[in-house]
Amino acid sequence: MGAIATQSWANPRYGPEGLELLEEGLSAEDTVERLTTADEERAQRQLGIVDGEGRGATYTGAACLEWAGGRVGTGYAAQGNILVSAETVDALAETFEANAKKPLAERLLDCIDAAQAAGGDRRGQQSAALLVVGPEQGFAGLSDVFVDLRVDDHERPLEELRRIFAIHQELFVLEKSQGA
Repeated sequence: MGAIATQSWANPRYGPEGLELLEEGLSAEDTVERLTTADEERAQRQLGIVDGEGRGATYTGAACLEWAGGRVGTGYAAQGNILVSAETVDALAETFEANAKKPLAERLLDCIDAAQAAGGDRRGQQSAALLVVGPEQGFAGLSDVFVDLRVDDHERPLEELRRIFAIHQELFVLEKSQGA
């Protein structure tokens, strides 16, 4: 039905409440509007949604730390705050659009790398994560979680995320295709 990401002074209720709104048939844009309008703290929040039709919507509150903003396109909503510049989000979006034929997890890793190469977080690197969920996409088709990897407090988190992703692929994806 869609995907939702909240950051800055994140509102964790945006996830489940937003998914309910998407399930009711609201578009990504209408869901962003509904969630942020009802939130008194919205000025400090960021929110990105992609609905089941692939329409993206993003919201950046006026009190988010600079640089903050977002960009949307078919199948994605990209946003960030405390970034070096808008070029970080632009690189992420352009990379997503240019790599449409790649599997989603690899495409997202490329996006993270491109965003970092364009300046990334003005505070430097510290952590990275990758979450990909889809119906029966997980191990042996018994879970909806295809990839759920995190690297916290690491000197080179993007490199480490790629390293553990490769291990994940070797252990779970290749075995699945071999009938294990």
